Amino acid sequence: QVQLVESGGGLVQAGGSLRLSCAASGRTSSSYATGWFRQAPGKEREFVAAIAGPGDNTVYQDSVKGRFTISRDNAKNTGFLQMNSLKPEDTAVYYCAVGLRFRGWVGRPDAYDYWGQGTQVTVSS
Repeated sequence: QVQLVESGGGLVQAGGSLRLSCAASGRTSSSYATGWFRQAPGKEREFVAAIAGPGDNTVYQDSVKGRFTISRDNAKNTGFLQMNSLKPEDTAVYYCAVGLRFRGWVGRPDAYDYWGQGTQVTVSS
């Protein structure tokens, strides 16, 4: 079983930045895809960004393009989500997910095998 531990969430003013981390541990250290999803109160969980494949190809949800950057350090089994120019609309619980093998489009939740516990991000106006 792979365990994902997230950190870096917190309270930030609009226009500020946060960097989320997702550390993976368990029997296997390899991953095909690392993704980030978020869920705000009263809303469904939505895809934010993903990085996948040997080439570390990236995909972003339209609302975060140009503001968020996803990356990962494969040797350290750690993923990151750099969030800049934050808006109050970005307020949500952010979840890290890891898929060990190709299972479909990385924007779908069922492409992933393991999920973190979530970390709260609050952006004040």
